[in-house]
Amino acid sequence: MIIPLRKQAPDERERKRPAAALRYGATWVPGAARTADARRAVHAFLVRAARTAHTRVTARAEQDAQLVVSELVTNAVRHAPGPCGLMLELSADRARLDITVWDTSPTLPLLHERDGTRVGGHGLYLVHACSRALTATAGPGGKQITAEVAL
Repeated sequence: MIIPLRKQAPDERERKRPAAALRYGATWVPGAARTADARRAVHAFLVRAARTAHTRVTARAEQDAQLVVSELVTNAVRHAPGPCGLMLELSADRARLDITVWDTSPTLPLLHERDGTRVGGHGLYLVHACSRALTATAGPGGKQITAEVAL
């Protein structure tokens, strides 16, 4: 299922967070998620944000957002059975992009210390370095990870 880019309707507002200026979502069946599609979605979303929401998006912010989405979707595909999804939200003040990836695994990711001798396990460290905030929440159907990238 793909939710097109659009302004958020008043009845979709969450109680805990202010309304997003723009929102995009995609859900993939098992085996269908590709990181390249997620990176393209981020690019298209940020182009639309710049054009319609008059958001200033630096090249660095776009690169950080693409790296974050790439790492999070890759982890969802590798470590979780079942479907996964992506939600992109531009904050109401247009200063932040929230990238949320959900999957069906209830196991929360671990942030490892930097270790140049270890093969693998560096993705979440990179996500943390490129984000203003990183949260992971487990639920009965899996987990969701949200990274806030400054624009």
